[in-house]
Amino acid sequence: MTTTNPTGYRPAYEPPPLPPLSAAAELALLVRVLANRGYDDLRAGHVTVGQPDGSILINPRELCWSEVRASDVVTIDADGVKLAGRYNPTIAYGIHLELRRLRPGIGVIVHNHPKAAMPWANTLRIPPIYDQTSASVPAPLHLVDEYEGNFTGGDEAAKAAAAFGDAEWGLLANHGVLITGATIAQAFIRAYTLVWRCERAWEVEVLGGGRALPDEVATAYGEHFEPMAPGWWEAAARLELTRDPSVLD
Repeated sequence: MTTTNPTGYRPAYEPPPLPPLSAAAELALLVRVLANRGYDDLRAGHVTVGQPDGSILINPRELCWSEVRASDVVTIDADGVKLAGRYNPTIAYGIHLELRRLRPGIGVIVHNHPKAAMPWANTLRIPPIYDQTSASVPAPLHLVDEYEGNFTGGDEAAKAAAAFGDAEWGLLANHGVLITGATIAQAFIRAYTLVWRCERAWEVEVLGGGRALPDEVATAYGEHFEPMAPGWWEAAARLELTRDPSVLD
């Protein structure tokens, strides 16, 4: 006998469990997962995760994202002074520190140079939304045209942070991407969606163009989907743990 679900009914969601994860292990998993999804410019790029005590976790300068383990993660204070870790923080963490001063509520910041995003950033264009997955984030994707070579200088980092303003994610002209999130799950879904959106828009343009989703349709879908980010992050983390459980070491 065939039955119909009542209006509005959603099946229960029972994800397979993850092992207990420390904050450092979550950061290591995030950079590993993103490295497999286009954030793979060798040692370039940096991710920070704020902690309840005011300290900040950051991936090590010396390692590629694809080889970071939990024990490699570095701890710094709000001024960038190293507090703990075998390795060292990147010298380009200024954008993280400046954004956190401007917006203390930020939990996670991701910066890298994914290949799929660079043609759009280099041509100062925002990729249109052509499909459902590209619409997974409701916040507008910003283009920030504020690049003076790198984030190593305090003045340059401060200018870039001010230009980014209250954006949730954005393309940095001639540079890369900058993504924020309240949690690792939210930062992940935004980073994942950004590369997917850039790839699909590129494919559509190569084929001669297409019909973008109406703004209101894309926004409505993103408002529905982004709250489900934890489930997507858990799935990505499980895949990486299956591939290489040493990430937790």
